[in-house]
This record gives sequence, structure tokens and C-alpha cells, in this order.
Amino acid sequence: MTDTSESPRQAPPQEVVDAVRAAVEVGDSARLVDLLEPLHAADVADILEQIRAGERAALLRLWGREIDGEILSEIDESIREEVIESLAPDVLAEAVRELDSDDVVDILEDLEEPAQELILGALDRDDRAAVEQSLAYPEYSAGRLMQREVVSAPLHWTVGEAIDYLRAEDWLPDQFYHVILVDPRMKPAGYVTLGRILSARREVKLVDIAEDSFRTIAGTEAEADVAYIFTQYHLISLPVVDEGGRLVGVITIDDAMSVLDEEHEEDMLRMAGVGEESSLSDGVWETMRQRFPWLAVNLVTANVSALVIGLFEGTIAVIVALAALMPIVASMGGNAGTQSLTVAVRALATRDLTASNAKRVIWRELAVGLLNGVGFAVVMGLVAWAFYGRDVWLGAVIGAAIVVNLVVAALSGVLVPLLLHRLKLDPALASGTFVMTLTDVVGFFAFLGLATLVLL
Repeated sequence: MTDTSESPRQAPPQEVVDAVRAAVEVGDSARLVDLLEPLHAADVADILEQIRAGERAALLRLWGREIDGEILSEIDESIREEVIESLAPDVLAEAVRELDSDDVVDILEDLEEPAQELILGALDRDDRAAVEQSLAYPEYSAGRLMQREVVSAPLHWTVGEAIDYLRAEDWLPDQFYHVILVDPRMKPAGYVTLGRILSARREVKLVDIAEDSFRTIAGTEAEADVAYIFTQYHLISLPVVDEGGRLVGVITIDDAMSVLDEEHEEDMLRMAGVGEESSLSDGVWETMRQRFPWLAVNLVTANVSALVIGLFEGTIAVIVALAALMPIVASMGGNAGTQSLTVAVRALATRDLTASNAKRVIWRELAVGLLNGVGFAVVMGLVAWAFYGRDVWLGAVIGAAIVVNLVVAALSGVLVPLLLHRLKLDPALASGTFVMTLTDVVGFFAFLGLATLVLL
């Protein structure tokens, strides 16, 4: 499957999706081939994800023999197993044989054992052994992410020898950017880009044109470390070594960027409390199961805020305007906390926020919260004075409460994720709940407490 357009690829237009649905409905396999064959594998995967389960099954019956490994690799994990089990064994075998080992491992990771055996059984003996060796590494590790097809050359080779070798081999991976230089014990000692090889004279030694950016990573290191190394040092590939320092694979830039995208997506989903693997393809029950726990937590925290309000029931009964102004204080604090929290969680994920600069960031957030609080306190104080009986003290109370809550919100947005990170917990998972609860409780307590002291 290839993208025949010269412009940047976009999601398939709705008319194509509608045409595919119409072809499936009437069972027109020839029309399906005409519609799907020109599309990029990712676009075909998008269509499979967008249509209903019954339509998807019918499409695979009509067109399934045309599916290839790239499409399987692009399909969302939530429906990948369903698609694989719908394919004929010979079609599945042909599809997975086209893929590099890292793509096969990526597919297998999200499947149940019966579906895994289907794919492993479709591989050649050598390919199966390579995939099983990668699966032996811990989940979410560099060893799972690497491809076993590595282009390497001895340290003493010249450019001419490397070019002759590359031209003679037919097993080379679809995508590679470096020739990795190894010593006699298969320990990587450097790498050379294909561009430098093609632009150098044949007699030049490979070690003389090796890249300065060379570094390696152990197969047991976490995927997050892989993504960090790629972005920090601007790499395009990264050799992977075993416990003895021997070359066992390589990770390329496309896989590292996929990890970054996945981590960013997981952080967003976790902060929203919808489950790190939530997908539009999930059914009603699965979606409810993912969201229910955090809604339950939110219900508990909302009751905590309600208890605080209940403590000042008498004050609210006397000064009815407080009921109208309370949500403003809490909302301002919640929004300020979310702003600070989002920046802090992302900075922790990218390792920009560390122990060495945490104090400076905390002071910055404190200053921002204080200045914003004073600015909005003046505005809201004037609003309260103008629209709620021209009571100067009421304006002063809500202004003071806003200052307090914005300072607390700014500080908690940094301190809560830092504390969770120190405790080895995921800051994205629970920070939002803690920060929102804190700003609600502090906002209501400060506003109603001050009102009780000043206005009664």
C-alpha cells in the first residue's frame, strides 16, 4: 500500500468512508479494492477503526486477503486482535512476514495468548526466535522496542567494503540510517550515517567518518529513557546492547517518536481520568469501566467540598450573595491549578523539572499566583461592590479569598506532582484530583471563613 498523493497525508475524507460502507453493504469486493488499494496503510487502519464492528467483519471477509503487515501495525490496539482473528492463516502469515521484528513485537504485546500463537506460528523459525528474544525483555523496555535486523560492519572496514556489502545483501531492513561499527566481540564502538558513506571515498576508513553522537542503551532500560535520549541528543538511531555490552538490536527515530506520542497521550488521558488506553473504538461497558473509578473519586472529593460549605451554612443564610460568589473563587483556583499542574507534569515527563531547579520553579509559581491573585482580586472586588449592594467589605473578602486560592493553586500545581514523582507514583494519574480538591476546599474555606469573620 502506498500513498500516491504528493501532498502531506491526511485522514481519509468522509466520502471515501461512505463509499467503503456502501461497497461493504452490497458485497462489492472489486469496488473495495479500487477504494482501498490507493490508500496509505494508516488510512486503511483509520477506516477500519471508524466503521462499526459488523461492517468491519464484512469488510475483512470481502477484502481481507489484500491486507498487509503495515495495516496490522497501524490498527489501534483496541480492535487489532479482532482483525487478526478474522484473517485466514495464510493471509496473516504473509502479512507478518513483511514486517520488521520490532513491528511484530509491537503487535504481539497487545494480544491474548491464542492470537499471539497465531502470529508466532506464521513466522519463519529464525524470525520467530528473534521475536521471542525481544519478548523476553521487560514490558515497556528498549528490548521490546528495538528491531533485531541490524546493519553492522567491522571496525577496520573501509567505505568501499561497506558499500560492496550493502549492495550484495538482500535482507536489509526497510528503514535504517546508520551502519554500526562493532569490534570482534560484537560490541558497538561507533556508527556512520549512510550519507557520509555515500559521500566519502572508497578507501576512507569507516572509523574516520563516525558520528560524534554515538551512544548505546541497555535492552532492559525503560522506553521513557529511550525517548529522552533521542530528544536530548537529537539521534536518528540508537544501538541496543545486552548485559555483556554486545549489540543485539537498534531503535530508530520513528519508534522513539511513537513512544513520545504514546506517553503524551497517556498523560492526557490519565489527567482526564478516562484510562490510559481509552479509545473511540471501545464499547460502552469498557468505556464505563475506565471512567467510573475516577468519577467515584470525584464524587468523594466533591462531598468534602460540600462539607466545608456546610460548616458555614449560617453565614450563607444571612448573606445570600455569598452563594452566588462562591463558585467564582473555586473556579479561579481550579483553573490556575490546572495551568500550573499541566506545565509541571509535562516538565517532569520531559525531565526539564528536576531537583536542581524545583526550588526556582516553585518560587516562580508562587510569584505568578500572587500577582495574578492581586490583579483578579481588584477586578472581582469592584464587581462584588458594584453588583452586590456596594458593600466594600464584601469586595475585600472575595478579593482576599481569590489571592489566597490562586497562590495555593499555583503552589499545589507544582508541589503535588513533585511529591508524587518523589514517591515513585505517576504524577499524571492523581495530581488533577488532589489539586482540584485542594483548590475547592481552600477556596470555599477562605471565602466563607473570611466572610464569617468580617461581615457578620
